[in-house]
Amino acid sequence: MSGDNFVDYVKIHCQSGRGGAGSAHFLRTRKNPRGGPDGGDGGRGGHVIVRANAQLWTLLHLRYTKHIRAGDGEGGSGQLCTGAFGQDVVLEVPLGTVARDAESGEVIFEVVEDGEERILMPGGRGGLGNDHFKSPTNRAPRYAQPGEEGLEGWRILELKLLADVGLVGFPNAGKSTLLAAITAATPRIADYPFTTLRPNLGLVPYRDGRSFVMADIPGIIEGAHEGRGLGLRFLRHIERNALLLFMVPVDADDIAKAYKVLVGELKQYNPELLDKPRLLAVTKADIMDAGMLEELRPSLPKGVPSLFISSVSGMNLDRLKDRIWTMLNGE
Repeated sequence: MSGDNFVDYVKIHCQSGRGGAGSAHFLRTRKNPRGGPDGGDGGRGGHVIVRANAQLWTLLHLRYTKHIRAGDGEGGSGQLCTGAFGQDVVLEVPLGTVARDAESGEVIFEVVEDGEERILMPGGRGGLGNDHFKSPTNRAPRYAQPGEEGLEGWRILELKLLADVGLVGFPNAGKSTLLAAITAATPRIADYPFTTLRPNLGLVPYRDGRSFVMADIPGIIEGAHEGRGLGLRFLRHIERNALLLFMVPVDADDIAKAYKVLVGELKQYNPELLDKPRLLAVTKADIMDAGMLEELRPSLPKGVPSLFISSVSGMNLDRLKDRIWTMLNGE
């Protein structure tokens, strides 16, 4: 996934179509010069529709599309003919896209299945023709209903990545290096904090042709839930992950404390994240020998399964994939 092309947030102004007016028409033929009302209904205004597309992974194509307007419905006509519907506008979005009201922040809907369609802004209803208003006391109504106005307003489309495993760690914890080591993804890697400025996705091949998806988000720092660093904007991508893989380097001053800070940030952002299965990978383990690693083991945080790994040497990467697959599938 090219970081420069990854857009996970757009704000757009949407306007649905106005409904067509009903017709106040009367039947007039040579054989029936004074026929009754036969005015048809107006067509509904066009909807603004969101459609999930599994082939998309970014909202980049909507970044510069600030104003969306659907077509108006056409008026009804004689012989009970209904007017044509207004032209719908369909916005293709990646799976995992959430639609929100820009003013209230309220979630309108989310699309998670390929081809799923939801109406973001419904078109106005078409007006009723005069045929609907005839009665025993008014056999020739000369009026019809006007079409309903369309709706307009600002909407936010926000992408939450759909991945099986989410990598959680401080900047420079080795998340991008792991992703590059076990997937075909090519994230930007360097020995300084905040190398990752955009989320990255990678497909991890497993035994017998099976696989799972792993997501690397920018590193979290203490206070991320309050807007510090880059973490706040991207924490939402963790919400859809089935498993959280915490990553702390082996040379951290206190591995247990670092893990506790990461868990605390997730809890402050969304307590429900702590209900997800967790696994701790202690990275860069190749810089210590086996004896030193065994001495470290008692100081690791309790209550979470852990594993020493090295993405550079390949140490325990197969065991890590086995553990992840077991936790994902309950095997």
